[in-house]
Amino acid sequence: MKILSGAEVDAAIDDIALVDRLEALFQAGCEMPPRHHHTIAAPNGPGSADATLLLMPAWTGQARNGRPARVGIKLVTVFPDNGRRSLPSIYGQYLLLDGATGAPLAMLDGTMLTKRRTACASGLASRYLSRPDASSLLMIGTGALAPHLIRVHAKIRPLVQVAIWGRDAAKAEQLARELAGSLPVALGRSIAVKAVADRRSAAADADIVSCATLSKDPLVEGDWLREGQHLDLVGAYTPEMRESDDTAVRRARIYVDTRAGALKEAGDIVRPLAAGVIRQGDIVADLFELSRGQKTGRPAGDRTSVTLFKSVGAALEDLAAAELAVDGG
Repeated sequence: MKILSGAEVDAAIDDIALVDRLEALFQAGCEMPPRHHHTIAAPNGPGSADATLLLMPAWTGQARNGRPARVGIKLVTVFPDNGRRSLPSIYGQYLLLDGATGAPLAMLDGTMLTKRRTACASGLASRYLSRPDASSLLMIGTGALAPHLIRVHAKIRPLVQVAIWGRDAAKAEQLARELAGSLPVALGRSIAVKAVADRRSAAADADIVSCATLSKDPLVEGDWLREGQHLDLVGAYTPEMRESDDTAVRRARIYVDTRAGALKEAGDIVRPLAAGVIRQGDIVADLFELSRGQKTGRPAGDRTSVTLFKSVGAALEDLAAAELAVDGG
Protein backbone atom coordinates (compact mmCIF):
# COMPACT_ATOMS: atom_id res chain seq x y z
CA MET A 1 0.00 0.00 0.00
CA LYS A 2 1.27 3.43 -0.90
CA ILE A 3 1.55 6.09 1.79
CA LEU A 4 1.63 9.65 0.50
CA SER A 5 2.62 12.53 2.75
CA GLY A 6 1.19 15.99 2.35
CA ALA A 7 4.20 17.07 0.31
CA GLU A 8 3.87 14.01 -1.91
CA VAL A 9 0.16 14.61 -2.48
CA ASP A 10 0.88 18.24 -3.30
CA ALA A 11 3.60 17.30 -5.80
CA ALA A 12 1.44 14.62 -7.45
CA ILE A 13 -1.51 16.88 -8.31
CA ASP A 14 -1.64 19.41 -11.14
CA ASP A 15 -4.32 22.06 -10.63
CA ILE A 16 -5.79 22.04 -14.13
CA ALA A 17 -5.65 18.24 -14.30
CA LEU A 18 -7.65 18.09 -11.08
CA VAL A 19 -10.18 20.67 -12.30
CA ASP A 20 -10.66 18.50 -15.38
CA ARG A 21 -10.90 15.31 -13.28
CA LEU A 22 -13.51 16.92 -11.03
CA GLU A 23 -15.55 17.96 -14.03
CA ALA A 24 -15.39 14.42 -15.45
CA LEU A 25 -16.49 12.81 -12.19
CA PHE A 26 -19.32 15.31 -11.68
CA GLN A 27 -20.43 14.39 -15.20
CA ALA A 28 -20.22 10.65 -14.56
CA GLY A 29 -21.37 10.68 -10.95
CA CYS A 30 -20.56 8.23 -8.18
CA GLU A 31 -22.08 6.77 -5.04
CA MET A 32 -21.79 9.40 -2.32
CA PRO A 33 -23.70 8.71 0.93
CA PRO A 34 -24.34 11.65 3.26
CA ARG A 35 -21.25 12.50 5.24
CA HIS A 36 -21.14 11.50 8.89
CA HIS A 37 -20.98 14.79 10.77
CA HIS A 38 -20.38 14.59 14.52
CA THR A 39 -19.91 17.41 17.03
CA ILE A 40 -17.32 16.99 19.79
CA ALA A 41 -18.50 19.36 22.49
CA ALA A 42 -15.90 21.73 23.99
CA PRO A 43 -12.95 19.29 23.82
CA ASN A 44 -10.68 21.74 25.64
CA GLY A 45 -13.02 22.47 28.49
CA PRO A 46 -15.68 25.10 29.24
CA GLY A 47 -15.57 28.06 26.89
CA SER A 48 -13.66 26.23 24.16
CA ALA A 49 -15.10 25.87 20.68
CA ASP A 50 -16.87 22.69 19.66
CA ALA A 51 -14.85 20.42 17.38
CA THR A 52 -16.11 18.40 14.43
CA LEU A 53 -15.49 14.84 13.22
CA LEU A 54 -16.30 14.14 9.56
CA LEU A 55 -16.40 10.80 7.72
CA MET A 56 -16.81 11.14 3.95
CA PRO A 57 -17.16 7.97 1.81
CA ALA A 58 -17.56 7.68 -1.97
CA TRP A 59 -17.14 4.96 -4.59
CA THR A 60 -17.46 4.49 -8.32
CA GLY A 61 -18.67 0.88 -8.14
CA GLN A 62 -17.70 -0.09 -11.69
CA ALA A 63 -14.82 0.65 -14.01
CA ARG A 64 -15.61 3.67 -16.18
CA ASN A 65 -13.84 5.42 -19.04
CA GLY A 66 -10.92 3.04 -18.74
CA ARG A 67 -10.46 3.78 -15.03
CA PRO A 68 -10.73 1.06 -12.37
CA ALA A 69 -13.49 1.08 -9.77
CA ARG A 70 -12.42 2.70 -6.51
CA VAL A 71 -13.70 3.20 -2.98
CA GLY A 72 -12.47 6.00 -0.78
CA ILE A 73 -13.15 7.46 2.64
CA LYS A 74 -11.84 10.59 4.31
CA LEU A 75 -11.65 11.15 8.04
CA VAL A 76 -11.37 14.80 9.07
CA THR A 77 -11.17 16.57 12.41
CA VAL A 78 -11.83 20.31 12.74
CA PHE A 79 -10.65 21.89 15.99
CA PRO A 80 -11.14 25.68 15.69
CA ASP A 81 -9.12 26.46 18.85
CA ASN A 82 -5.94 24.94 17.42
CA GLY A 83 -4.81 28.32 16.12
CA ARG A 84 -4.10 29.34 19.71
CA ARG A 85 -1.58 26.51 19.85
CA SER A 86 -0.04 27.32 16.46
CA LEU A 87 -1.57 24.12 15.08
CA PRO A 88 -3.72 23.61 11.98
CA SER A 89 -7.47 23.71 12.61
CA ILE A 90 -8.02 20.77 10.25
CA TYR A 91 -6.41 17.32 10.11
CA GLY A 92 -7.37 14.52 7.77
CA GLN A 93 -6.42 11.18 6.24
CA TYR A 94 -7.75 9.52 3.11
CA LEU A 95 -7.92 5.77 2.47
CA LEU A 96 -8.21 4.64 -1.18
CA LEU A 97 -9.37 1.07 -1.84
CA ASP A 98 -9.66 -1.19 -4.87
CA GLY A 99 -13.31 -1.06 -5.91
CA ALA A 100 -13.37 -4.69 -7.07
CA THR A 101 -11.73 -6.34 -4.04
CA GLY A 102 -11.75 -3.78 -1.24
CA ALA A 103 -7.98 -4.12 -0.92
CA PRO A 104 -6.23 -0.99 0.40
CA LEU A 105 -4.27 0.84 -2.27
CA ALA A 106 -3.08 4.02 -0.62
CA MET A 107 -3.25 6.20 2.48
CA LEU A 108 -2.96 9.87 1.63
CA ASP A 109 -2.59 12.97 3.72
CA GLY A 110 -6.17 14.19 3.81
CA THR A 111 -5.35 17.73 4.87
CA MET A 112 -3.42 18.50 1.69
CA LEU A 113 -5.91 16.52 -0.39
CA THR A 114 -8.72 18.69 1.00
CA LYS A 115 -6.88 21.92 0.27
CA ARG A 116 -6.16 20.94 -3.31
CA ARG A 117 -9.62 19.60 -4.18
CA THR A 118 -11.40 22.51 -2.47
CA ALA A 119 -9.42 25.08 -4.43
CA CYS A 120 -9.94 23.17 -7.67
CA ALA A 121 -13.70 22.85 -7.08
CA SER A 122 -13.75 26.65 -6.87
CA GLY A 123 -11.69 26.72 -10.06
CA LEU A 124 -14.21 24.47 -11.80
CA ALA A 125 -17.06 26.74 -10.70
CA SER A 126 -15.13 29.79 -11.89
CA ARG A 127 -14.84 28.26 -15.36
CA TYR A 128 -18.61 28.42 -15.59
CA LEU A 129 -19.38 31.49 -13.53
CA SER A 130 -16.68 34.17 -13.59
CA ARG A 131 -16.10 36.44 -16.56
CA PRO A 132 -13.45 35.02 -18.91
CA ASP A 133 -11.59 38.34 -18.80
CA ALA A 134 -11.58 38.57 -14.98
CA SER A 135 -8.27 40.21 -14.07
CA SER A 136 -8.48 40.98 -10.34
CA LEU A 137 -9.11 38.91 -7.21
CA LEU A 138 -9.75 39.73 -3.57
CA MET A 139 -8.86 36.92 -1.20
CA ILE A 140 -10.58 37.21 2.18
CA GLY A 141 -8.80 34.99 4.67
CA THR A 142 -5.15 34.13 5.19
CA GLY A 143 -5.39 30.49 6.27
CA ALA A 144 -4.00 27.37 4.66
CA LEU A 145 -6.52 27.42 1.80
CA ALA A 146 -5.83 30.97 0.69
CA PRO A 147 -2.66 30.44 -1.42
CA HIS A 148 -4.22 27.43 -3.16
CA LEU A 149 -7.39 29.35 -4.02
CA ILE A 150 -5.39 32.29 -5.32
CA ARG A 151 -3.19 30.06 -7.49
CA VAL A 152 -6.10 28.12 -8.99
CA HIS A 153 -8.15 31.23 -9.72
CA ALA A 154 -5.07 32.71 -11.41
CA LYS A 155 -4.77 29.61 -13.60
CA ILE A 156 -8.45 29.66 -14.59
CA ARG A 157 -8.63 33.40 -15.32
CA PRO A 158 -5.97 35.91 -16.50
CA LEU A 159 -5.49 37.61 -13.15
CA VAL A 160 -2.97 40.42 -12.95
CA GLN A 161 -3.95 41.84 -9.56
CA VAL A 162 -4.50 40.02 -6.27
CA ALA A 163 -5.50 41.70 -3.01
CA ILE A 164 -5.45 39.88 0.34
CA TRP A 165 -7.43 40.84 3.43
CA GLY A 166 -7.27 39.17 6.82
CA ARG A 167 -8.25 39.97 10.37
CA ASP A 168 -4.57 39.71 11.21
CA ALA A 169 -2.94 42.34 9.01
CA ALA A 170 0.53 40.90 9.61
CA LYS A 171 -0.54 37.52 8.21
CA ALA A 172 -2.03 39.22 5.15
CA GLU A 173 1.21 41.13 4.59
CA GLN A 174 3.27 37.97 4.96
CA LEU A 175 1.12 35.98 2.54
CA ALA A 176 1.20 38.84 0.03
CA ARG A 177 5.00 38.95 0.19
CA GLU A 178 5.28 35.20 -0.30
CA LEU A 179 2.91 35.13 -3.27
CA ALA A 180 4.36 38.27 -4.85
CA GLY A 181 7.62 36.36 -5.17
CA SER A 182 6.30 32.93 -6.14
CA LEU A 183 3.03 33.40 -8.06
CA PRO A 184 4.41 35.29 -11.09
CA VAL A 185 7.20 32.72 -11.42
CA ALA A 186 4.78 29.79 -11.22
CA LEU A 187 2.40 31.26 -13.81
CA GLY A 188 4.91 32.93 -16.10
CA ARG A 189 3.26 36.36 -16.07
CA SER A 190 3.32 39.51 -14.01
CA ILE A 191 0.85 39.50 -11.10
CA ALA A 192 0.74 42.28 -8.52
CA VAL A 193 -0.04 40.96 -5.04
CA LYS A 194 -0.73 43.23 -2.07
CA ALA A 195 -2.34 43.16 1.37
CA VAL A 196 -5.26 45.54 1.91
CA ALA A 197 -6.88 47.01 5.00
CA ASP A 198 -10.12 48.28 3.45
CA ARG A 199 -12.21 45.19 2.71
CA ARG A 200 -15.12 47.17 1.28
CA SER A 201 -13.20 49.05 -1.38
CA ALA A 202 -11.14 45.98 -2.26
CA ALA A 203 -14.32 43.97 -2.77
CA ALA A 204 -15.75 46.66 -5.04
CA ASP A 205 -12.57 46.67 -7.14
CA ALA A 206 -12.28 42.89 -7.62
CA ASP A 207 -13.68 40.84 -10.49
CA ILE A 208 -13.60 37.75 -8.25
CA VAL A 209 -14.01 37.74 -4.46
CA SER A 210 -12.97 34.52 -2.74
CA CYS A 211 -13.59 33.84 0.97
CA ALA A 212 -12.12 31.04 3.06
CA THR A 213 -12.73 31.76 6.74
CA LEU A 214 -14.37 30.39 9.86
CA SER A 215 -16.42 33.55 10.28
CA LYS A 216 -19.84 33.51 11.93
CA ASP A 217 -20.60 37.02 10.68
CA PRO A 218 -20.80 38.22 7.05
CA LEU A 219 -17.55 39.51 5.60
CA VAL A 220 -18.97 40.45 2.18
CA GLU A 221 -21.96 42.77 1.94
CA GLY A 222 -24.17 42.90 -1.10
CA ASP A 223 -24.07 46.69 -1.20
CA TRP A 224 -20.35 46.48 -1.92
CA LEU A 225 -20.74 44.35 -5.03
CA ARG A 226 -20.88 45.57 -8.62
CA GLU A 227 -22.18 44.11 -11.85
CA GLY A 228 -20.26 41.22 -13.36
CA GLN A 229 -18.55 40.00 -10.21
CA HIS A 230 -18.13 36.42 -9.10
CA LEU A 231 -18.29 35.55 -5.39
CA ASP A 232 -16.57 32.32 -4.29
CA LEU A 233 -17.56 31.26 -0.75
CA VAL A 234 -15.50 28.38 0.61
CA GLY A 235 -15.69 28.80 4.39
CA ALA A 236 -18.83 28.85 6.55
CA TYR A 237 -19.31 25.10 6.36
CA THR A 238 -21.89 24.92 9.18
CA PRO A 239 -25.30 26.60 9.50
CA GLU A 240 -23.91 28.82 12.26
CA MET A 241 -21.21 30.31 10.01
CA ARG A 242 -21.62 32.92 7.32
CA GLU A 243 -19.41 34.92 4.92
CA SER A 244 -22.05 36.85 2.92
CA ASP A 245 -25.05 38.90 4.00
CA ASP A 246 -28.67 38.68 2.87
CA THR A 247 -28.24 41.42 0.28
CA ALA A 248 -25.36 39.60 -1.42
CA VAL A 249 -27.34 36.36 -1.63
CA ARG A 250 -30.45 38.16 -2.83
CA ARG A 251 -28.55 40.01 -5.59
CA ALA A 252 -26.66 37.00 -6.92
CA ARG A 253 -27.35 34.08 -9.21
CA ILE A 254 -26.66 31.25 -6.74
CA TYR A 255 -24.72 28.08 -7.52
CA VAL A 256 -23.49 25.34 -5.18
CA ASP A 257 -21.16 22.35 -5.31
CA THR A 258 -23.96 19.96 -4.28
CA ARG A 259 -27.53 20.80 -3.35
CA ALA A 260 -27.60 18.18 -0.60
CA GLY A 261 -24.58 19.67 1.14
CA ALA A 262 -25.47 23.32 0.66
CA LEU A 263 -29.06 22.95 1.83
CA LYS A 264 -27.96 21.20 5.01
CA GLU A 265 -24.63 22.71 6.01
CA ALA A 266 -23.91 26.03 4.27
CA GLY A 267 -24.72 28.96 6.52
CA ASP A 268 -24.66 31.28 3.51
CA ILE A 269 -27.58 29.30 2.07
CA VAL A 270 -29.35 27.78 5.08
CA ARG A 271 -29.80 31.01 7.00
CA PRO A 272 -31.28 33.16 4.21
CA LEU A 273 -33.53 30.23 3.28
CA ALA A 274 -34.82 30.01 6.83
CA ALA A 275 -35.40 33.77 6.91
CA GLY A 276 -37.32 33.73 3.63
CA VAL A 277 -34.72 35.87 1.88
CA ILE A 278 -34.34 33.25 -0.85
CA ARG A 279 -36.11 30.03 -1.85
CA GLN A 280 -34.63 26.68 -2.86
CA GLY A 281 -35.64 27.47 -6.43
CA ASP A 282 -33.24 30.42 -6.39
CA ILE A 283 -30.32 27.99 -6.49
CA VAL A 284 -29.69 27.93 -10.23
CA ALA A 285 -27.48 24.83 -10.42
CA ASP A 286 -24.93 22.62 -8.74
CA LEU A 287 -21.70 21.27 -10.20
CA PHE A 288 -23.44 18.10 -11.39
CA GLU A 289 -25.85 20.14 -13.51
CA LEU A 290 -23.20 22.55 -14.78
CA SER A 291 -20.76 19.76 -15.72
CA ARG A 292 -23.50 17.81 -17.51
CA GLY A 293 -24.76 20.85 -19.41
CA GLN A 294 -28.18 20.58 -17.79
CA LYS A 295 -27.99 24.15 -16.51
CA THR A 296 -25.99 27.14 -17.69
CA GLY A 297 -23.50 29.26 -15.84
CA ARG A 298 -22.65 32.79 -16.91
CA PRO A 299 -23.88 33.31 -20.49
CA ALA A 300 -21.27 34.38 -23.02
CA GLY A 301 -20.83 38.12 -22.96
CA ASP A 302 -22.70 38.58 -19.65
CA ARG A 303 -21.00 41.45 -17.83
CA THR A 304 -23.84 42.34 -15.48
CA SER A 305 -24.79 39.26 -13.45
CA VAL A 306 -23.36 38.74 -9.98
CA THR A 307 -22.68 35.03 -9.51
CA LEU A 308 -22.24 33.32 -6.16
CA PHE A 309 -20.72 29.87 -5.70
CA LYS A 310 -21.09 28.22 -2.31
CA SER A 311 -18.91 25.20 -1.55
CA VAL A 312 -19.11 22.91 1.46
CA GLY A 313 -17.14 20.04 -0.04
CA ALA A 314 -18.17 16.64 -1.34
CA ALA A 315 -16.70 13.15 -1.04
CA LEU A 316 -16.73 12.91 -4.86
CA GLU A 317 -14.10 15.66 -4.93
CA ASP A 318 -11.84 13.78 -2.52
CA LEU A 319 -12.12 10.60 -4.57
CA ALA A 320 -11.21 12.42 -7.77
CA ALA A 321 -8.18 14.03 -6.13
CA ALA A 322 -7.01 10.79 -4.52
CA GLU A 323 -7.24 8.90 -7.81
CA LEU A 324 -5.25 11.61 -9.56
CA ALA A 325 -2.59 11.63 -6.88
CA VAL A 326 -2.19 7.83 -6.97
CA ASP A 327 -2.71 7.11 -10.67
CA GLY A 328 -1.40 10.30 -12.26
CA GLY A 329 -3.09 12.07 -15.18
